[in-house]
Amino acid sequence: MRKIYVASSWRNPIQQEIVSTLRNAGHHVYDFRNPAPGTHGFAWSEIDPDWLRWTPKKFVADLYSGHPTIKRGFGLDKAALDWCDTCVCVLPCGRSAHLEAGYAAGKGKYTIFFLHPDKFEPELMYLLGDGCVTSFSELLSALN
Repeated sequence: MRKIYVASSWRNPIQQEIVSTLRNAGHHVYDFRNPAPGTHGFAWSEIDPDWLRWTPKKFVADLYSGHPTIKRGFGLDKAALDWCDTCVCVLPCGRSAHLEAGYAAGKGKYTIFFLHPDKFEPELMYLLGDGCVTSFSELLSALN
């Protein structure tokens, strides 16, 4: 049984299915959408509904502002990254998930990339991880 951090995107249509599949296989799984009982995952819209129109300067100011919602969101995800022994990066995903997978790989945690044909691009640095899979059955095999 592994302690797994699933790194992915809010927009990824299979993220929740990955979480369920891993839990059904007996693993402990951190779900950034529901990081703790009674809590929901972090969203920039909680800070500012107009967040997509921010300038880089505004983003930096808010990122380091000490806003409690930012501190809570980062704290939950970072604690889960430190807790896990395995990271599954589920593509397609964005910058955060790739940073999370890179952090996990750099810490020596078992890191798997779940490749999906949607928006797929080859990536040399996936060699930092322990392997790539393209199906649920391959994922479960890689975790055993």
